[in-house]
Amino acid sequence: METGLPQFSPLDRDIRVNVCIVGAGIAGMTCAYLLARTGRSVVVIDDGPIAGGETGRTTAHLTAALDDRYYEIEKLHGKDGARIAAESHSAAIDRVENIASLEEIDCDFERLDGYLFLGGDSKKKALDREHQSTRGAGLDTEMVDKIPGVPFESGPALKFPRQAQFHPLKYLNGLTRAILRDGGKIYCGTHADKIVDGEPAEVTTADGHVITADSIIVATNTPVNDWLIIHNKQAAYRTYVIGCLVPKGSIPRGLYWDTPDPYHYIRLQDAPNAADSEILIVGGEDHKTGQADDSAVRFGRLEEWSRKHFPMIQSVEYRWSGQVMEPVDYMGYIGRNPGTDKHIFVATGDSGNGMTHGTIAGILLTDLVLGLKNPWAALYDPSRVKLGAASDYVKENVNVAKQYKDWLTEGDVTDASQIAPGEGAVMRRGSKKVAVYKDESGTIHERSAVCTHLYCIVDWNSTEKSWDCPCHGSRFDPYGKVINGPAIAPLQPAPSDPRPS
Repeated sequence: METGLPQFSPLDRDIRVNVCIVGAGIAGMTCAYLLARTGRSVVVIDDGPIAGGETGRTTAHLTAALDDRYYEIEKLHGKDGARIAAESHSAAIDRVENIASLEEIDCDFERLDGYLFLGGDSKKKALDREHQSTRGAGLDTEMVDKIPGVPFESGPALKFPRQAQFHPLKYLNGLTRAILRDGGKIYCGTHADKIVDGEPAEVTTADGHVITADSIIVATNTPVNDWLIIHNKQAAYRTYVIGCLVPKGSIPRGLYWDTPDPYHYIRLQDAPNAADSEILIVGGEDHKTGQADDSAVRFGRLEEWSRKHFPMIQSVEYRWSGQVMEPVDYMGYIGRNPGTDKHIFVATGDSGNGMTHGTIAGILLTDLVLGLKNPWAALYDPSRVKLGAASDYVKENVNVAKQYKDWLTEGDVTDASQIAPGEGAVMRRGSKKVAVYKDESGTIHERSAVCTHLYCIVDWNSTEKSWDCPCHGSRFDPYGKVINGPAIAPLQPAPSDPRPS
């Protein structure tokens, strides 16, 4: 993915540092920036470019309005938990603003009001309930009769004052500059093959180089350093986004969300090279990763909803999707890796608030690495278990178990000739499943269809041209290279054809 950010060569030697950060998205780069400011020696590695993962796909809402609702958070985590959730997300917005000012980063940071409005079968009492809970959590929310200036009848809405938006790639460009200034090192094209706790802890790269560090932070959207503990407490979802050209000033600048599940999320962005236009960004139509491949239908529904609510749309200029990790008890997992690890820290479970969540991770993990107490630590502790979330935990893990039936089904096609150029499909080969990709020139590329994490059968994603695992959200490029954890190893070579040649 082309991000427009400066890129760096792969690591070509063994090194020793205070902190090794795996992942160059918003969480990893914020950690690197804050730790380098304290004088620690820091290295960031990523097997792709800076912001080449989900940070490059975000719709860049900076908000303390959480999609799981504060009244639900309060039920599971208590009033103090809801208060800390509001405090930490609000502090993350402030921190982005402060860093952008301090480092003179021109990242289009803009304070905006946000509005939660009714959709689907939702009733006003849901807004009233959320209003009460958000006020109890310390947010200065306000009920309004309608959203001012929007081109549809919104009905009552809950206003979240002083939220924000920004351009995340421009922001990371500024963080990159500051990290290097403060002595940090960044290596792209460097895959972490093995992550081991110890004194020191070690990261071994795919090229065989070893990074030894006092602490390791795994900031890879979902952790790639363990097999199960975190992954059975969260689920991966794909979410879809369109960018529509609209006349400048025809829609009030703000952040907007409706209440259905899945919900829609909306904001405006200045259009490139068009002073009289803006891009209306609209997202939604979520589904579990690897459990649907009907993107044309989902993009169609998204466009239909958008045109109904915003009739000034002139054209749809952009379409993309991203991956969201949904924790079973609504809050992200930021802290020491569960189990016996003492020097490995993780950040995951962004639940659709990746930009604020990644900034929270930077603040909290910096304190934990430095041995400082942080009042947010217990709420985000990756080791926590909430009995109130047991039903969602069971539901998600039953869903995972059902995916293993794919071992027994027939393939998507019976012969590679049925696959169009630029597409992929799973074929059965005896008792095995093979992931078959036909490139644009018609050349066939085969890998095992078994995910290298916990051995589910991957599915083809025709939008992103990737192999997606329906169990825990691992994703691989058409040739089997890992592009999203929890898998850390590529798809294995395809089994040989048992038929006589």
